[in-house]
Amino acid sequence: MVIERRPHTGGNIYCESVEGINVHKYGAHIFHTSNREVWNFVNSIVEFNRYTNSPVANYKGRLYNLPFNMNTFYQMWGTKSPAEARTKLAEQRAEAVAALGGREPANLEEQALILVGRDIYTALIKEYTEKQWGRECSQLPAFIIRRLPLRFAYDNNYFNDTYQGIPCGGYNKLIEGLLRGCDIETNCDFFESRYAAWREYADKLVYTGAIDRFFDYCFGRLEYRTVRFETEMLDMSNYQGNAVVNYTDGNVPYTRIIEHKHFEMFGDDIDKVPKTVISREYSVEYAEGMEPYYPINDNRNNALANSYREVACREHNVIFGGRLAEYRYYDMAPLIERALKIEL
Repeated sequence: MVIERRPHTGGNIYCESVEGINVHKYGAHIFHTSNREVWNFVNSIVEFNRYTNSPVANYKGRLYNLPFNMNTFYQMWGTKSPAEARTKLAEQRAEAVAALGGREPANLEEQALILVGRDIYTALIKEYTEKQWGRECSQLPAFIIRRLPLRFAYDNNYFNDTYQGIPCGGYNKLIEGLLRGCDIETNCDFFESRYAAWREYADKLVYTGAIDRFFDYCFGRLEYRTVRFETEMLDMSNYQGNAVVNYTDGNVPYTRIIEHKHFEMFGDDIDKVPKTVISREYSVEYAEGMEPYYPINDNRNNALANSYREVACREHNVIFGGRLAEYRYYDMAPLIERALKIEL
């Protein structure tokens, strides 16, 4: 039995079909993994396409490739060889290290500066990160950005994983396959339904909701960041030429624009569908009634989450799984890998 609070299954990977385009209703989801078992598992349910994530950053009207690679360095400094790029980075890193005077970085800003230097930090990290978290980088802990991948090759593939793609026909195909043969009840709040007394119906519960809600907030409420979407259908076949464009300028209120058709349509197929759908994403503080997206990994919330995890371990025949139930950030593939290893 699957109990779902929303009017549909699939959680945040649910897609809506609009003008033949699968719109990622709760934000872009790109499947990537190097685990062959996980890749074969999802492809046994639905075939995945060849989509490769290659986002672009727009900073004050100038475009930069992501992740940071030789294309980015050329766009930033005009460097044409790995040696030139390494020299430029070394100069800027040295300035940041000297400014610390021998001490460890105390915040995200100082950590980022010693990793990538002033130019990349200013254009591609600082204002974008502050929009995401709603806080100055100098007020965010250094561990959030312990490392930043740098590629000294002209490679715009965001992920290093062996496999990546999107389910052909959208993520609903994957969910339908996973839940085939299950009893499903949507528009059903677990805590306000008869299933709250779940032991009358089942021997085991897999709980994927918020862990603090399960324990009636007995230690207090965990905090999140969330996302607001403005989705718009446009009377054109191609708006931005890419699935993901990040807006790293703080004067632009949204963090990125997703153009959904690029996840599943390539080449000439893009123009065969005369309309397109875009979503502007705004990172905002979570408030009651909103969808919780990202755990806030500061000292207060980590300590609170550990208190809930301790009592969860003593809960008989309940498996707490997922971002909300574990208060941890997960990509899809690691979560599937974890689920495959759980002993029922």
